[in-house]
Formats: sequence, C-alpha cells, structure tokens
Amino acid sequence: PAAIMLGCGSWIPKRYIICFLCFLGMMITYIMRFCLSIAITEMVVSYSRNTTGQVAPGTCPYDDDGSSKSIHTDRGEFIWSEQTQGIVLSSFFWGYVITQVPGGLLAERFGGKYTLGGAILVPSICSLLTPLAARQGVWYLVGLRIIMGLGQGFVYPSLNALLAKWAPLEERGRLGTLVFAGANFGNIVSNSLSGLLLSWTEGMWSVLFYLYGGAALIWLWLWVMFGYSKPEDHPGLSSSERKYLEKYSAQVHMQKKLPPTPWRGILTSVPLWGLVVAQIGHDWGLFTIVTDLPKYMKTVMHFSIAQTGVRAALPYVAMCVVALFAGGLVDFLLAKKITSITASRKIFTTVASLGPAVGIVGASYAECDKQTVTLFFILGMGLMGFFYPSLKVNCLDLSPNYAGTVMALVNGIGAISGIITPYLVGLLIPDNTMEQWRDVFWIAAAVLLLTNLVYVCTASGEVQPWNEPLVPADHEAHKHGVKMTQLFDDLTVHDPHLGFRKTKKETY
Repeated sequence: PAAIMLGCGSWIPKRYIICFLCFLGMMITYIMRFCLSIAITEMVVSYSRNTTGQVAPGTCPYDDDGSSKSIHTDRGEFIWSEQTQGIVLSSFFWGYVITQVPGGLLAERFGGKYTLGGAILVPSICSLLTPLAARQGVWYLVGLRIIMGLGQGFVYPSLNALLAKWAPLEERGRLGTLVFAGANFGNIVSNSLSGLLLSWTEGMWSVLFYLYGGAALIWLWLWVMFGYSKPEDHPGLSSSERKYLEKYSAQVHMQKKLPPTPWRGILTSVPLWGLVVAQIGHDWGLFTIVTDLPKYMKTVMHFSIAQTGVRAALPYVAMCVVALFAGGLVDFLLAKKITSITASRKIFTTVASLGPAVGIVGASYAECDKQTVTLFFILGMGLMGFFYPSLKVNCLDLSPNYAGTVMALVNGIGAISGIITPYLVGLLIPDNTMEQWRDVFWIAAAVLLLTNLVYVCTASGEVQPWNEPLVPADHEAHKHGVKMTQLFDDLTVHDPHLGFRKTKKETY
C-alpha cells in the first residue's frame, strides 16, 4: 500500500503536495479555533429586548419596520454572562502565546512533520471533547481552550520550518501564500459552513466540534502518510526535484544539523524587531475585524443574522483571492529582477497596511449605506492579502536555518494583540454607537500605519549573519580567536565574539 501511495501523483512535484497538505492543515486549525465564536450563540441562553420601532441612538435603522417581540432562545444550554463569554473566547490565546518559541525550537530540532502533526492532533482531541467540557462547567471549557491554544502555538513555527526546507527562493512567494492562505479559507468555512450547520440541525452546536475534530484526524492520517520534514527524507522524490532543492539549500547556506540557537544575534537583529512590530500591527487590524466585525454589522448596521454571516465572510474571500494574486506577482517581480527581495517585502507590506486602514475607516464614515460599508470592508481587508507574500514569509528571508524559532518569536508577540483588542473594544463601545466604533477603527488604522512605518525603515529581505552561527566543530578555533576555511571559494572568518561568520571573496 505504501508503494502504491508513493506512486500516486508521481508527476506532481512533492514540494507542491507538502505545501497543499500544509494549506489544509492551516485551514482546519483556523476552523477549530474560531468555530466557537459562532457556536456560542447557540450554546448560551440569550434574549432580545423589546423595541417600539425606535432604534438605539447612533445606530442604523432596520430594513423592516423596526418592531420586534421579546424572543427567548430556549435552545441554549448555558447561562453565561457577557464577561464569562469573553473569557471563554479569549482563553485560546492564553495558551497560544506560550508555546510559540518552544514550538520553533522543537520544529528545528525534530522536524516540522512531527511538530505540525502534534499541533493538530491536540486541538482535534480538544475539539471532540468540547461538548463534554462545556457541560461539565465553564472553567472546564476554559481549560480545554487553553490546551487547544498550547497545541496550536506550534503551527506557525512548524510551517515556517517546513517551508524553509521545501519552498525554493523562486517559489517562496506563491508557496508561502498558498500555505498561509489556509487561515482565510478556515475563516470562510468557520463563518459560512458553521452557520448553515447550526441552521440545518436547529442549533445542535455540538455537531460542529465533532465534525471539525474528526476532519482534523483525517488530515492527520494524510500527513502521516505523505508528509516529510525535509526533502532528503522523502522516498518518492524525483532526482530532478532533489537536485533542484539541494541547489536551493546550498544557495542559502542551510545546514542539516544546526548548532545552538544564536539568541544574541536574533534578539539584537534590527530587521527582526521591525518584523515583530509589523506583525503586531497586522494582528491588531486582523483580530479587530475577526472578532468584532459580526458584532458591528449586527448591533450598529442592523443586518439580519443571515446577512451578517455572509457579509462577514466576504472580506476573507477577497483576502484569499488577493493573496494568491500577490504571491504570483511577487515571484514574477523577483524572477524578472524588477525589484529586490527587500523592496518587494516593503512595498507589499505597505499596501497590506494602507489598504485595511483606509477600508475600515471609510466603512465607518459610510454610516448606514449598507452596500458601501460592505464594499469598504471587502476592499480594505482584501488588500490585507498582500501581507502573505511579504510579512508572512519574511522570516524565511532572514533565517532559513532558524525560520521556526524566528516565526515563533514574531507570531507569539504579535498574537498578544488577540488578547488585548477584544477587551479594548469592549471599553470603547459601551453603547455600541457608530461614533464609538469609529474610534475603534481609527485606532486600528493608526496601529497599522505606524507599525508599517517602522517596518519600512528597518526591514530586510536578506539572510542575516546570525543564520550561520559557529558550529561545534569550530571549538578549537575558539581558543585561538579565528579559523579560516575554504567554502565555495570564499574566505570565512569565524568570530567567537560576534557569534556568526563573516565572508569575503578571495582566491587562495
């Protein structure tokens, strides 16, 4: 059976199969992560207030006469306050932030196949146990969500470690975009499919967690069968593809056995910290929309529940389309030598910051023009797709050898925005008026633009010196200060004080 499976699709380059599986893995992780945001509306007993045809000040009129009856949704099982629900929804990120750096270190040491598999196995089990935990008590559910976050904290570092091995420089833009676009596809499915399932099953919210947890286990089986950490481990790799990937590894000086992580070089790297700042801005804008756009559409714009579900998913559809286009565009620009790697990263990240900033602020000033508001959100968040072939793959540019650790640091610090923004929004919108929401969007726009300015001033698309630290074999050289070796006709100087290798061209 293994031989048959290895022969299937032999005409497809194995790096594409690996990246497609990574895309599916990313998609299912986001579905499991955010489906609770929709499921909780059926899990919790909720009420709608009586109205007399008058809408709240600072909000838009209803499409109908604005009147309603007091409705009691008796399908809910739990009586949780809004504060309790906020704790449940944010608890995922408490664990998610913690395991980013350990995930990067483990991915580099043991291979992305194993860490990514574990990163999806743990959440799949948590998803299957969610109905049981919720019925045991809210704090059981909070604890389970923290464990899910701990598991998913390994995902991004693992994917970067895999891309560093499987995505050649010439294809990094589109392959990286394909993989990370799985997050947006996950958001689309989480919003649209979950809503349909809840409607078809008349509020049987537990079905979501069983379905998505089971789907994750099916993906895990495929990953065990077809996933490999690096090309040299793949038994079905063609000789031409092997040579191609080996040539790429030599070009970027990737090492098969890594020495200890060069923390001093990493933590003092200006381009890296510029990337961290940009990630904070990206996550701030993204999580503001992911967590609060449905609320804005329902409480301020007064879309129906069906309209809210569809329109909240449209920005992610646009983001996927733009991301795939941008991935091909950046590879074309680099192949034709129209721009450098550094310039392309800065240009695309700027578009991905400016577009959403203008879009979300413009939507707030469109006020109650529902079509224009929707269009602004679609265009603005669609342009955020330019982040994927720029910001999201910049870790691979800086350090192919330590891409997992670098992404862990960047993504971990950026994810703190996912903890801060829900609470800040709650403080800023006590009355849910359009003016209060406008402040929320202005703050998000300001964060996006200011962090992008820092990135433009500090970013780099070049491999950093600390990507090639001193190896253990050079221990004797440490005693004498320096050691000279010939590598690709270069003179390599090992400086024990700086902890990295400096090279200059010389024939000897």
